[in-house]
Amino acid sequence: MYIGSNGSPGLMHCLWEIIDNSVDEAVAGNGTKIDILLHPDGSVEVHDRGRGIPVDVEPRTGLTGVEVVFTKLHAGGKFGGGSYAASGGLHGVGASVVNALSERLDVEVDRGGKVYAMSFRRGEPGIFKDSGEKRPDAPFTPFQDNSELRVIGKAPRGVTGTRIRYWADRQIFTKDAAFQLAELETRARQTAFLVPGLELVVRDERAVTGAVATDGTEAESGPGSAAAVNETSYHYEGGIAEFVEYLATDAPVTDTWRVQGEGTFKETVPVLQADGHMIATEVERVCAVDIALRWGTGYETSTRSFVNIIATPKGGTHQQGFEQELLKVLRAQVEQNARRLKAGSDKIEKDDVLAGLTAVLTVNVPEPQFEGQTKEVLGTPAVRTIVAQVVRKALGERFASTKRDDKNQASMLLDKIVAEMKARVSARAHKETQRRKNALESSSLPAKLVDCRSTDVAQTELFIVEGDSALGTAKHARTSEYQALLPIRGKILNVQKASVSDMLSNLECASIIQVIGAGSGRSFDLSTARYGKVILMSDADVDGAHIRTLLLTLFYRYMRPLIEDGRVFAAVPPLHRVIVMNPGSKPNETIYTYSEGELHSLLAKLRKQNKRWHEPIQRYKGLGEMDAEQLASTTMDRSGRLLRRVRMEDAEAAGRVFELLMGNEVAPRREFIIDSSDRLAREAIDA
Repeated sequence: MYIGSNGSPGLMHCLWEIIDNSVDEAVAGNGTKIDILLHPDGSVEVHDRGRGIPVDVEPRTGLTGVEVVFTKLHAGGKFGGGSYAASGGLHGVGASVVNALSERLDVEVDRGGKVYAMSFRRGEPGIFKDSGEKRPDAPFTPFQDNSELRVIGKAPRGVTGTRIRYWADRQIFTKDAAFQLAELETRARQTAFLVPGLELVVRDERAVTGAVATDGTEAESGPGSAAAVNETSYHYEGGIAEFVEYLATDAPVTDTWRVQGEGTFKETVPVLQADGHMIATEVERVCAVDIALRWGTGYETSTRSFVNIIATPKGGTHQQGFEQELLKVLRAQVEQNARRLKAGSDKIEKDDVLAGLTAVLTVNVPEPQFEGQTKEVLGTPAVRTIVAQVVRKALGERFASTKRDDKNQASMLLDKIVAEMKARVSARAHKETQRRKNALESSSLPAKLVDCRSTDVAQTELFIVEGDSALGTAKHARTSEYQALLPIRGKILNVQKASVSDMLSNLECASIIQVIGAGSGRSFDLSTARYGKVILMSDADVDGAHIRTLLLTLFYRYMRPLIEDGRVFAAVPPLHRVIVMNPGSKPNETIYTYSEGELHSLLAKLRKQNKRWHEPIQRYKGLGEMDAEQLASTTMDRSGRLLRRVRMEDAEAAGRVFELLMGNEVAPRREFIIDSSDRLAREAIDA
């Protein structure tokens, strides 16, 4: 309930809770640096320079502040209007939940010239008897009568802060749950933007510990080697305005506008009294709003919303208030300038206003209400009205401004919004015409499509295959009842820098859109898609990866709901075929491997078992090299194949890399190639 899952997302959520507590200290003006260290043994350490967790004895419980924070629910400084005006964190249960889900947790506090320490095992305080390196399986003695907050050293004068290191409990979390470096770096960058002046350093010491070298032996780099350490620092002074510039990828229509303000509201909340009873009390809250937004020439929308520095990826009342008021203000502006804009009688809609918008929306609210414990949706009702009031006032002043620059930007923005509205109306009319036309005459699908017999969309699969040679083999390997095939000729158009008309006039792109049958761009209708799964089946080489990336970019730009609904997959064909020779009349065994590392591991295992294999080992250069039986059993048959589901993060990352490598901007590409040249391994090139 508290962390969402017991896989990697839940593991990351525990880490966010510890980091958020340190960020709250920085937001309150205590400390400007936070270190996050991923240790090779699977533990993680967070070190801040805040005031340090209180070490005094809390009178109601008789426990030190450190033990209260890590063992009692609703005990943080963010309750009852105490230490923080507004904060993140799991409603005051974050640190105690992380402690309960940790096999071992060590906390050290620098405060008052001393270094205090305390350790816990699955939430229970006690002492570990370490011999050398700290380990979660070291002998542990729990406290019997009274807990002890140990003093283990002296802190330099004026130095305060907290260090927390914990080992997640593997009895709770799944075996494959791991800290995701890319996700951690994204969160650190985001927090650095949201708290100007705060530096977050992410250091990963796990990188190549025990990595397998290309010759099958274990690499010699360990946790102490330079190659094993990946350290990145994030520090920005520009705040959310700089965040918007980072997120925006298209050319600007307006500058980055800043909208700031605050409002008050009253709510009734239970307040803990001195006698231990909870009394419903009406309190007045202050909600501070800070928004940075800009419109660009593209039509994609990128909106990030936050409550007290915590991301709310699924929005909430603050985002509702922002979008509703944005539509009201701009609809009124279009109506006032209808004659100049030639807007006609059609009304602009939310999608017209959000097209090309990049916005970062932050609100600070004491004790926010969330829908669900993982804080993805803000639920405090009064915030909607306050955000709407702030947006209405700030944009009203912007559009009423007599400055030449403001007037030009406002005029260009209204022109863009009306153009979006006209394009939407035109596309809808065209779609209706096309539907009527299709009702009268059957549209013919591309001749090269090898369709399936089933009409049950949930069961059907469309394989987009690379080349006619792979098509020939795939025809015999498929299950014709529910598997359809569409061959493409080599590399399709790079839609990242092509116009919509160029994309539609490209034969390969048009065929894919026509076969899927749900339209493209804003008129895409997921409910009319002809197939339940779209599977990209390309060769397991560099060109195959390139083709897959081109296709991903097409789906991301023009058929995104397919990816959002989890219906786009990448097939995983094998790289090698190893025939293991069995003695006597026992038939030989065929084993497929999917990477060089997997092949080396397999051969090492066979050597240990004194087994021999046929040489040379077959290395598949393409799908066409397999016979139908091999292709079916490894890549197409549902009972034995491996598919990778393409997620939005995959497609978004592919889009960013494609903009870098294939976009119109040459300078960033040249800089990337120069900076990355030392990471290229010659032996990894499949030539």
